[in-house]
Amino acid sequence: MNLHVISDQTFEKQDYRSKGLPKAEYDNCTFTNCDFTDSYLSATSFIECQFTDCNLSGVKIKDSTFNEVLFTHSKLLGINFAECSDFLFSIEAHHSIFSFSSFYNKNLNQTHFNHCIFEKVDFTNANLSKVRFEKSDLKHAIFENTNLELVDFRTASNFNINPDSNKLKKARFSKDGALTLLSNHQIIIE
Repeated sequence: MNLHVISDQTFEKQDYRSKGLPKAEYDNCTFTNCDFTDSYLSATSFIECQFTDCNLSGVKIKDSTFNEVLFTHSKLLGINFAECSDFLFSIEAHHSIFSFSSFYNKNLNQTHFNHCIFEKVDFTNANLSKVRFEKSDLKHAIFENTNLELVDFRTASNFNINPDSNKLKKARFSKDGALTLLSNHQIIIE
C-alpha cells in the first residue's frame, strides 16, 4: 500500500483523539504538544520524526513504522510496540514514560533511553544489546529470555533481572545494581 508522503511539516497543539492523524508516511516531521491518546496510528509510517511533549498513551500501532523516531517529554503508556513493523525499527527517548507498554520480541539494539520510566514494561524475548538506560526507572519491568549483552544499567534503577533466564554478557552495572542480580537466588548479603 502506497501512503501519501508528508515531509518536513510541524504539527503543534493538535488533538488527534477524536479525528485521528491522517494515515500517511510522515518524513522528518515534528509533533509538539499533540494529544494522540487512544487514537489509531495503524499502518502509518514515521521516518526521522520527533515527538515533543506529546501524549501517545494507548495508541494502536499495528503495522506502523518507526524509523529513527525521537520521543522527548512524552507519554507512551500502554503501547504494544510488538505490533508495529520490525522493518528498520529504531527509536530514542528522553524524559519520557513508557509504563505498561510492551516491547515483546522487538529489536532495540543500540537504543538510548535517557531519564525514562519503564514501570511494568515487557521486554520478553527482546534484543536490547548495547541499549543505554541512562538514569531510567525499570520498576517491575519484565526481562525474560532477553538479550541484555553490553547493556548499560549503571545509572538505571529499580530493575530486577534473573541472570539465569537472560543473556547478560558484558552488561554494565553499578556495584549496588550488580547486587540486585542475586535477589532471585535468596542470598543474604550483609
